[in-house]
Amino acid sequence: MLTGSIKSFWAGSSWAKTVRSKSLRTGGFWSRLRAGCLAGLLLCGGTGGALAAEPRGGAVVERFIGMVQPGDLVPGADRFGPAAANAPILPVYKGSALVGHAYLTSDFVNTTGYSGRPIHVLVGLSPDGVVTGAKMVDHHEPIVLVGIPIARITSFIDGYVGRNVLELARQNVSSPPVDIVSGATVTVMVIGDSIIRSGKKVMQALGKGGAEAAAPAVVRSIDPAKTGTEDWATLVGDGSVRRLTLTVGEVNAAFERTGKAEAIARPEPGAADETFIDLYAGLATIPVIGRSLLGDAEYEAMLQRLKPGQHAIVVAGQGRYSFKGSGYVRGGIFDRFELIQHEGAVRFRDKTHKRLGGVAAAGAPDFPEAGLFILPEGTEFNPADPWRLQLLVQRATAALDKAFVTFDLGYQPPDKYLKSEPAATLGAAPAAPAAPASSAAATDPVEPEAAEPAEVPLWQRIWENRLVDIAITSVAILLLTGIFFFQDQIVKRPALYERLRLGFLVFTLVWLGWIAHAQLSVVNVLTFANALRTDFRWDYFLMDPLVFILWCSVAASLLFWGRGAFCGWLCPFGALQELASKAARKVGIRQIAVPFGLHQRLWPIKYIVFLALFGLSFYSLANAERMAEIEPFKTAIILHFIRDWWFVLFAVALLAAGLFVERFFCRYLCPLGAALAIPGRMRMFDWLKRYSECGSPCRRCANECPVQAIHPDGSINPNECIQCLHCQVLYHHDRKCPVVIQKRLKRERREAGAAATAEAAPRAPVLTSDPATGRLTARP
Repeated sequence: MLTGSIKSFWAGSSWAKTVRSKSLRTGGFWSRLRAGCLAGLLLCGGTGGALAAEPRGGAVVERFIGMVQPGDLVPGADRFGPAAANAPILPVYKGSALVGHAYLTSDFVNTTGYSGRPIHVLVGLSPDGVVTGAKMVDHHEPIVLVGIPIARITSFIDGYVGRNVLELARQNVSSPPVDIVSGATVTVMVIGDSIIRSGKKVMQALGKGGAEAAAPAVVRSIDPAKTGTEDWATLVGDGSVRRLTLTVGEVNAAFERTGKAEAIARPEPGAADETFIDLYAGLATIPVIGRSLLGDAEYEAMLQRLKPGQHAIVVAGQGRYSFKGSGYVRGGIFDRFELIQHEGAVRFRDKTHKRLGGVAAAGAPDFPEAGLFILPEGTEFNPADPWRLQLLVQRATAALDKAFVTFDLGYQPPDKYLKSEPAATLGAAPAAPAAPASSAAATDPVEPEAAEPAEVPLWQRIWENRLVDIAITSVAILLLTGIFFFQDQIVKRPALYERLRLGFLVFTLVWLGWIAHAQLSVVNVLTFANALRTDFRWDYFLMDPLVFILWCSVAASLLFWGRGAFCGWLCPFGALQELASKAARKVGIRQIAVPFGLHQRLWPIKYIVFLALFGLSFYSLANAERMAEIEPFKTAIILHFIRDWWFVLFAVALLAAGLFVERFFCRYLCPLGAALAIPGRMRMFDWLKRYSECGSPCRRCANECPVQAIHPDGSINPNECIQCLHCQVLYHHDRKCPVVIQKRLKRERREAGAAATAEAAPRAPVLTSDPATGRLTARP
């Protein structure tokens, strides 16, 4: 039953998928209410960055322009003018003189990042197209929210200041114009590309972009009448499939041209003429090319999957370098390549990707990597125009830093597959070729997922790359489970218990927290609750193995022990507080005993905080994420206190309070603890033993409970208990618990009485023999 529940739980959701929520537009009140109720029941789930839908609409620059001053975008400017009538472009003035223009990248191009939501950047342009200023004003990128300092992203954006967007759009260089931020590759590539492409469109809208004065009299499109198949040699020979071959020497030379000493110092090993990658690409929606590369059955399945106007490409490669890579997580973006046509760039996600077992064309090599990639719906793409596949090659330059160069695979559809028509006779943009009537009638529609063959999913490849981390975390959870199941035997040995407790807390803080960064957060709960309102795919929950394993263990432990298994043993910040408190007592810092009446009025604060965040998340997840900074987890655990001073001061203040009141934050402020306590009420077992004398007259457990979860009457509040088992050590301690002391004293009295009785009883004489005479003598 539990396995089925967990499967059902994950199957209804996914992580960071690029969607526009239909439920927000058409689901109505009852669907939202149902989702909200279900979220309340499943607060224990969720990881990463599931998101509320981004509203559709027209220009949004007006929403964000108030966040900056004119001088921030155009130096010296003092005011914004009204937006242009034909485009969301704001003139920027210095006095009465026009000194530039301001706009929002999202108003002109697709700026969807890892999170599946737009990255909004305000940009200032001079009249001749030079970037005078830029500022990211809104984003939901999980890598930036969790780990990458915003200053590094800001520095990357500032790298475009002083560059002309028209020149950048015309360039075809082997490396990006601004150094990529290692660890946030996709995010910064989206930002940089959107600045260039939107800037070019703004200049065109202003009449300065060099656009063609007149539309072409004749346009070209795919000719659906050209059918049949070709072998591999013909496809490569006539340009139906284009090739990019790179050797180790060529890649090393490209990095040398960047002038980056760190990258040059780490050349790719191997002979200069050894193949680095042999990459092929073809447009699968040209009938002859698609059928040849995919085979008839796969080609028909692709046509059923395509929406009107959508196109797809086949990419295959061999060599030591993978064009797919294995590091694209969270949003499932393939970050090593992209399709570029004119000023538009297209990135592919795993949800529009299908792994191919090989290329069907006769004589094709046995490619270790081959895939069908569908361009996202709504992409501006003309299948008759040239395009290029840009390959990003990365090289580690330090433990956490990388250098990058790019190479282009150019593609021009062969003329024999195209047809020309007068522009006046054409209506809408060419659509993807439809399936022939005979084959369409003979084939039942199949859901894309059902049509795909079994393959190794992305999340599974990520798990394979982190097998050591997964093993360590799993062993730790199994050990903790053993501690709970055999707690009676452990707590009877106080020295053993103390060693286990201290060792586990150190492991949780150092390895699970500071090294593996597996710190759960109330943000996980909020984003999961929002994910329930949208159409997300479940496999995104598996993208972070350690967080997924921890949430599964939390879900199971809630049924057995409530929230205490996580809060008391697996929370890195909780471990930091407890270890700091132990150190404080060692050096003689006096602990403050909070009166129980005051304590009862303080611990509900964390529930109020959680409910406020939960309610705010349904209105604005972004604001809820910002308010969730009441958790110092990111500062103290993820970023190791390397952050803006006010975050560090807040985290240190909470830790300082914990030196006098143990686990101060856990007791009174932690919204995650409150979120876990709510479903924790469903626990099925009560493992903590109590005596009838507990609370009356003895209150030792209540006085020594580190979080005051034991009431003066001796009862334990399961919502506040962290399952530290200290009360169970006292329960069995024959020197501290009055009940056990009395039992020990009675036992000792019985043993002493029995010994005295035995001492007083007459003893039978002992007969000994005299060796000389042989006579027996009785001795007492």
